[in-house]
Amino acid sequence: MGALYHSFGRTAAPAHRAIGADEAIAQLKVGRRQERSLLAYGNGRSYGDSCLNGSGTLVDMRAKSRILSFDAQTGFLKAEAGAMLADIIDLAAPQGWFPAVVPGTRFITLGGAIANDVHGKNHHRRGTFGRHVEALTLLRSDGTLHYCRADQESELFRATVGGMGLTGLILDATIRLMKVGSADVEEEATAFSSLEEYFALAEEADSRNEYAVAWIDQLATGAAAGRGLLLTANHAREGTFRPAPKAWLSVPLQPPFNVLNNASIRLFNKAYRWVKQRKSGLERSGFAGYFFPLDGVRHWNRLYGPGGLFQHQSVVPEEAARKAIPAMLSAARAAGQASFLTVLKRFGDVPSPGLLSFPRLGYTLTLDFPNRGKRTLQLLEKLDEITVAAGGAVNPYKDARMAAEVFAASFPDWQALERTRDPAFMSDFWQRTAMRAASSVRLDQAAE
Repeated sequence: MGALYHSFGRTAAPAHRAIGADEAIAQLKVGRRQERSLLAYGNGRSYGDSCLNGSGTLVDMRAKSRILSFDAQTGFLKAEAGAMLADIIDLAAPQGWFPAVVPGTRFITLGGAIANDVHGKNHHRRGTFGRHVEALTLLRSDGTLHYCRADQESELFRATVGGMGLTGLILDATIRLMKVGSADVEEEATAFSSLEEYFALAEEADSRNEYAVAWIDQLATGAAAGRGLLLTANHAREGTFRPAPKAWLSVPLQPPFNVLNNASIRLFNKAYRWVKQRKSGLERSGFAGYFFPLDGVRHWNRLYGPGGLFQHQSVVPEEAARKAIPAMLSAARAAGQASFLTVLKRFGDVPSPGLLSFPRLGYTLTLDFPNRGKRTLQLLEKLDEITVAAGGAVNPYKDARMAAEVFAASFPDWQALERTRDPAFMSDFWQRTAMRAASSVRLDQAAE
């Protein structure tokens, strides 16, 4: 295959070696090892390099996209790993079912959702995507097929959920969907003038609503610093099951410069806040506008220009959040860096099934920055420093540059995944972080 395979942030070097899923499956089933390492590639929606394998070969899974079965009585759905979340919703929603957990885009594959153990706006109630995986079929490089569940081959199941594709090739999975009265949602926007006010609202909002997320006006300063909107929602008891609208808008070409600069983001923030605040009470709308607002513009990441974008997502414990979150926002303002999308959410205490799952009890902050070279990297390192000092973690599938030490501090169980990793599978992220951390561990042991 001659195509280039990018990650969504487009800051990491694209991969150019790939084979089709059928070819890879045929080779793996007979235990044939390739000269180069392998890694499954879904739809490339990871922001960093966890979906890339520049020194190896990607396995393009998008041809394996069939939905194999769906039981409208129980909500159990089985699909191949390359099936899109969008297609799952289109099939299940008209029959009164919806994925229990959805991330910020519906254009991800089922295999990618499992490999990254994605989360949504309802972690406080439903946990991560992996909690709703009933079973998965995994093909390892020694030719063995493994049918994994939480209670069957549980160690391999835990390593595969959130394992970023490193335990083998996920072929298919069975997931449990959530019964809903409607695909429509009833949304309410509550303005807050400071982060302290948000923290006072967040836990109660979670207790009353299925979904909750806060938008922060990251560029606001002075008395307005920390202002934003708390957006809560629940599925309407009665409503429609209409599909998500097609994305009629598109960015067909990458502009030669970053369109999303400080001035344009300031204007967007003002308009967005005005639109949301002028509405009062509950407003019913289709699900796409609440869950997947950016899906309405295809290739919107091109607006960041040729340098691409870095997304930094962190989670810090509840007791540290009131200092760490303002410190990160202050660091971004001090660096003169504007985040187009700044999102703050509260994670609940629902345990994640994956060995390296990102969510944990606390608050998670997401910031998007255009790549401006050294000064952006310096800011991201500062955000890492604040996160780790607070006892938190940086999200690996949103990352393209964290140091091995930051990764090891964020995920102290990383060595357990390395022990379970299929030796024929590798990613640029794992090579950059875990393998360097492993080298440090070996050097320390040799010095003892």
